[in-house]
Amino acid sequence: MPKNSRFASLTRAAAALVVAGTVALTGCAGPNSIDPDDTTPDAANDDRPMVLTTFTVLADIAQNVAGEHLRVESITKPGAEIHGYEPTPGDVRKAADADLILDNGLNLEVWFAQFVDSVEVPHVIVSDGIDVIDITADAYAGKPNPHAWMSPANAQLYVDNMVTAFADLDPTHAEEFSANAEVYKAELQQVQDDLTAELETLPKNERALVTCEGAFSYLTRDAGLTEAYIWAVNAEQQSTPRQIAAAIEFVKKNDVPAVFCESTVSDKAMRQVVDATDAEFGGTLYVDSLSTADGPVPTYLDLIRHDADTIVAGLTGAGPGS
Repeated sequence: MPKNSRFASLTRAAAALVVAGTVALTGCAGPNSIDPDDTTPDAANDDRPMVLTTFTVLADIAQNVAGEHLRVESITKPGAEIHGYEPTPGDVRKAADADLILDNGLNLEVWFAQFVDSVEVPHVIVSDGIDVIDITADAYAGKPNPHAWMSPANAQLYVDNMVTAFADLDPTHAEEFSANAEVYKAELQQVQDDLTAELETLPKNERALVTCEGAFSYLTRDAGLTEAYIWAVNAEQQSTPRQIAAAIEFVKKNDVPAVFCESTVSDKAMRQVVDATDAEFGGTLYVDSLSTADGPVPTYLDLIRHDADTIVAGLTGAGPGS
């Protein structure tokens, strides 16, 4: 289907959603969206195939694989909470211009399915092949935990899926995509190896990661940690007294030395756990979004290294919480 036809199809879909009240807009762009009018001259003149991802973490991983041969963009901006994101007309334009769409899958981006289904652009779910962990608590019990990228081992499968997709999109540079991927995967494996080795020095009962959101199931599985959290998914961001009490009980029972919370939610509930136990607040972890270029986690490698270092420092007592 020609680009103009695809754009028209998407525009009709977006209009219908607005009328139905599915998409709530404040002006043209919300705080976690790309401004639909933010089209730079360089982007307009860039004739490389355009890969659109649903959030910044995927965009950065994709850019490492693509190198200079593809233009990679993210729908959501740095710092966005992606679970409850609401699409905008700017997202429609991005999708219409894309040559390939990448999303995480595992029910993470339900908000974008309506656009993917309306456009004839190749679409790849980058979590394909992951050994999925199901959520076991709250209203999400039995559904797949979507945060598979939070394990450096899993991220290497994401990379492999991107290599295949990019080679289909741009066969001329397939060998370069593969070479870029091997270098990047080696860096990811090093993070995995370092984290596992450092955590093995802890007593078994202290090898536990307690966070606000259950976003670390894959990381804890692959690093030999036990996971506990206050809520399963950052959808409502509201903790109940029962959830906090359960976290307190877990921390006390296992003598957990430190607890953590994610950057996109309030740590107020976790601070209650700290006040009721001997645990320290170990620091802020990053999950769903990268920071801006001048922030603490501008790349996925920065993010996963930051989280690994923060977890190790908190649990081993090697450094102060933040």
